[in-house]
Amino acid sequence: MAMNPKAMNRSRRIAAVAALVLALPVPVAGAATAATRASTPAAFHGELPRPTGRYAAGEEVLHLTDRSRTDPWVPAAGPRELAVTMFYPARHDTGAPAPYMTLGEAQGFVATRVPAGAGIRPQDLAATGTHAYTGAKAVNGKFPLVVLSPGFENPRATLTGLATDLAGRGYVVALVGHTHEDSGETLADGSTPGCALCEGGAPDTLPDSRAKDVSFVLDRLTGPHPAWQPAHLIDRDRIGMAGHSIGGASALTAMAEDQRILAGVNMDGTFYPPVPADRLDGRSFLLLGKQSDHTAGGGDTSWGRTWAGWAGYKPWLAVAGTNHASFTDVPVLAAEAGLPLPPGSTTSPERGMQLTREYVGAFLDRTLKGIHQPLLDGPSAANPEVLLQQP
Repeated sequence: MAMNPKAMNRSRRIAAVAALVLALPVPVAGAATAATRASTPAAFHGELPRPTGRYAAGEEVLHLTDRSRTDPWVPAAGPRELAVTMFYPARHDTGAPAPYMTLGEAQGFVATRVPAGAGIRPQDLAATGTHAYTGAKAVNGKFPLVVLSPGFENPRATLTGLATDLAGRGYVVALVGHTHEDSGETLADGSTPGCALCEGGAPDTLPDSRAKDVSFVLDRLTGPHPAWQPAHLIDRDRIGMAGHSIGGASALTAMAEDQRILAGVNMDGTFYPPVPADRLDGRSFLLLGKQSDHTAGGGDTSWGRTWAGWAGYKPWLAVAGTNHASFTDVPVLAAEAGLPLPPGSTTSPERGMQLTREYVGAFLDRTLKGIHQPLLDGPSAANPEVLLQQP
């Protein structure tokens, strides 16, 4: 029997969530599990790879309230509230080390996203080293702005490794926490509401809701009375967006809704619903995903349909040996906790982050800064895992 479109969408969403859960390493059964039961795990000491750019990464958390819009998932909560972490090019040796998450966010993540018995305590996860610094002195200049949107069920912190690297390369980054869509984002009142949607899966309206979140954030950062004191760092004429999973799919929706966004990146996210090509005006978009699903003609057919639907600069890259989480911090931290790679993953977590940083950074340098990037011209002998797709 043929599946109706609504059921197909739901099936794709369930498959995407399942893929992310499977991408999280799990303890090995048998002797290793017995050994874990017999001893108390050592405290987890996580640290993300250092940013590669010339600048240090400053960090500041903003709490924004959109009083024109009721929270779409929990109307009783009132106006839509968002936590947004700002990263910016900063002077070295200034500021204090920034935490990876609040304790409340870490508690939610450990409870819902970390395998039982992994030995990761919330306080240790919150203290993960990020190489970002609160109170750091900004460097002089104006820089492109990049909005980052995480995957469904994952808090914004899981894109910190990419955010710090972009700041080091000379970008202002707004890393958005989409309230009630993940394991927890700490709001202005100190509360950390969890996921209101996770049990039922991501609704078809989620990309549109995220596009509204992003446009609101852009209004508050680039309007006449910006909510962020160092907003003078932002070049309002050079704005991009990147996201993981549904955050990457939502980047295209946000571009269709907001002409300010000149370039977008989808890291391993299925597109739904379709975005009319005539609303993209030839702007640039990068597709970056795992080889198992995201080669031309591969399992995720939404990529081929979407790629064919607009005219513009649109490189499509499939990365061999990666999994759905490889474009986030999650595998790096899991490996540091001693958890094994998921079955089928051959690219190390550190290599996955390196490739993500290199290709997302190169794409944004080319599209927002006008800097030619040979890395994007064709296959790279230095990066044989990255396969250029030419449908």
